[in-house]
Amino acid sequence: MAKKADKTRARLPRGFVDRHASDIRAVEEMNARIREVYERYGFDPIETPIFEYTDALGKFLPDQDRPNEGVFSLQDDDEQWLSLRYDLTAPLARHVAENFNDIQLPYRTYRAGYVFRNEKPGPGRFRQFMQFDADTVGAPGVAADAEMCMMMADVMEALGIARGDYVIRVNNRKVLDGVMEAIGVSEDGQKLTVLRAIDKLDKFGPEGVKLLLGPGRWDGGKEGEGDFTKGAGLDENQTRSMIRFITIANRPYDDDSQKFAIDPVFKYGSGGESETEMKPLLRAIRESGFQNATTDQGLDELELIRDLAIGAGYDDGRIIIDPSCVRGLEYYTGPVFEAELLAEIPNEKGDIVRFGSVGGGGRYDGLVSRFRGQPVPATGFSIGVSRLMTALKNLGKLGQDPVLPPVLVTVMDGDTEAMAKYQQFTQKLRAAGIRAEMYQGNWKKFGNQLKYADRRGSPVAIIQGADERANGEIQIKDLLEGKRLSAEIESNEEWREARVAQLTVSEDELVDAVRKMLAAQAGEAA
Repeated sequence: MAKKADKTRARLPRGFVDRHASDIRAVEEMNARIREVYERYGFDPIETPIFEYTDALGKFLPDQDRPNEGVFSLQDDDEQWLSLRYDLTAPLARHVAENFNDIQLPYRTYRAGYVFRNEKPGPGRFRQFMQFDADTVGAPGVAADAEMCMMMADVMEALGIARGDYVIRVNNRKVLDGVMEAIGVSEDGQKLTVLRAIDKLDKFGPEGVKLLLGPGRWDGGKEGEGDFTKGAGLDENQTRSMIRFITIANRPYDDDSQKFAIDPVFKYGSGGESETEMKPLLRAIRESGFQNATTDQGLDELELIRDLAIGAGYDDGRIIIDPSCVRGLEYYTGPVFEAELLAEIPNEKGDIVRFGSVGGGGRYDGLVSRFRGQPVPATGFSIGVSRLMTALKNLGKLGQDPVLPPVLVTVMDGDTEAMAKYQQFTQKLRAAGIRAEMYQGNWKKFGNQLKYADRRGSPVAIIQGADERANGEIQIKDLLEGKRLSAEIESNEEWREARVAQLTVSEDELVDAVRKMLAAQAGEAA
């Protein structure tokens, strides 16, 4: 007996997902709204390949403790290493540097595409996902950063997110660097670990961040429970000072009306004393004991962003200064910003959750410069498309206009003349802007065609047998109404006599009759 051939097992790689029609259409709808805002701000599209030479990613590869340094790589036939892009910013930097003499600065561009991360997948954490970026290269002033924050707010509202349900949080890496300098943290690796710890404030709270700033933290909360994350190794005084800084704006506001002001006034006590006084946030930071040239430069830039935002009318809750806003990537050199959803939204399982960050960015003046050997300032913002799309769908902001399934042109006879007619009907409907398909399965079993139409959700079926063709006529069947009426008919005889939800028209009336039937269905649905 011949050995049965082995079959390849169909399986999806870990950390990757198949995308289906509803999600694809939702992403396209969302990206169209984002693109309209970017275009309105004067940004132009560009596309870079998904592969880059690995050395172009350079020290800006992701966390070093990940396998293969966080990227998927392969060696080309010339023995050079290529990697799938980790984000859309490093490829932009390479593109600008390579075409520097042909690019008009400031260079304002946007692009959407998939990025790939060779990291351990988990719930909601994938190895392939889409980002939608906008960047300004060649603009040294923080006015470009302020504009990014405003554009982020406009994007949120273009997507239907109400004011009060989102916020753009703003900080400055120079302020954070100055604070670390003030408390005696100078080693680059330790500084990066401190920033990563601060970035976990929303997830772990001040107590969890204390552990990450100090000896480290066990995921289970107790020694030996879960994985261990090594801390930054700050001493007790350094840890206390850093926690005091990042929570400086978390003390009670004096007036709820000031809650979302870009530079809020709040109750502030610099040394933990019981008596507090009213101070604007930025002034309180200046007087908090972390003053040095680096901190002052960062605060000056934040004050300019504040003034520009207020002057443009963005002082009503859309943009706030937040000392705990870090952003993860180490190439940021100045202002950083993050778009956060504040509304409680059901996730895929129906649980009510806070989605949190759905995008962010900042100033990265060193990224293009490393290719050029000269300063090239840049700032940008990246939206996490998949994450934001899920939130918008669950909020009812996307996918509310379902795509109508195609009209089905059935096949009653398989001769060339009949098949040509059926294809002609199909093309007429398509030319009129109506989705239509001609049945391509086994036409000899007509019942299977109607079952197929039912599974597809087709609203209308076109039927022409030999008798109708001889008379130049077509039967048009309202499948939605037929399904409703069929529940009321108890026998095949009644069905045949009623000719449920079906009418006969001339071939010339095909398009008009289908349009009227679809319009009637839409009216009933509304």
